[in-house]
Amino acid sequence: MHLHRAQADRVRRRDRRGRGVRGPLAPPELPMARSRAHIFDDLVLDAVERLERVWARELANVEFLVEDVPRVPRGVTAEDGIPFSRLETGRAGQAKIIVYRRPVEIRTREPEEMAMLVYDTVVEEVANLLGLEPETVDPET
Repeated sequence: MHLHRAQADRVRRRDRRGRGVRGPLAPPELPMARSRAHIFDDLVLDAVERLERVWARELANVEFLVEDVPRVPRGVTAEDGIPFSRLETGRAGQAKIIVYRRPVEIRTREPEEMAMLVYDTVVEEVANLLGLEPETVDPET
């Protein structure tokens, strides 16, 4: 299983007033030190790991990515809807499933609701990739 942040997720903060680069407010092992992006990455990883229990062979050549927002092609408007994810298939059975963080975050209020939407989104894209119905990929969806 592969999960990559599609955009650079480490941005160096400015050196304001000559005090040096700001450091973390809490040790990295504490939950409060985790950013929303890292928490979202973990939700995608959890969804993929859950599906790999049954579909490991079929997902062996699939790369899972997280991007903050989709790149909207010209001519597409807000009325067309903003996607939660995208499936890209390539040659030799290679595929990428990209999950968009901000559209999912905006449409959910609770962490549990976000986890369910991320899982449903990953299931839907895996179903599209395999040519199956989402209920076949995971009967609980």
